[in-house]
Amino acid sequence: MKLGAFSVSLSVKDIYKSKLFYENLGFQILGGDITQNYLVMKNESCIIGLFQGMFEKNILTFNPGWDENADNLNSFTDIRDIQKQFKAKGIKMLSEADESSDGPASFTIEDPDGNPILIDQHR
Repeated sequence: MKLGAFSVSLSVKDIYKSKLFYENLGFQILGGDITQNYLVMKNESCIIGLFQGMFEKNILTFNPGWDENADNLNSFTDIRDIQKQFKAKGIKMLSEADESSDGPASFTIEDPDGNPILIDQHR
């Protein structure tokens, strides 16, 4: 099972202050739109998302179909197949992808400590 690119999505209070802080750590903007209160930043292979006012907790994020540069992978496990495998293992879904669809979709699970994990396929 290939989960795709990994990032940590951070719930921030002030996206401008957070942007400056992470730039001082060597991160550069990879994507997003600060006027829409979100940015994706990268430092080597480390990826973080900064999100102001979009969710309460920090989220571990996996993007099937993408590498760490948000480039499409030639081969990847579709999100609906990942979801079916998780369900077969008894992993509880907090939200689900429509298994009759194709293309972009997402679902959410939680680890044993209540940390949200978003599986988010963009293609």
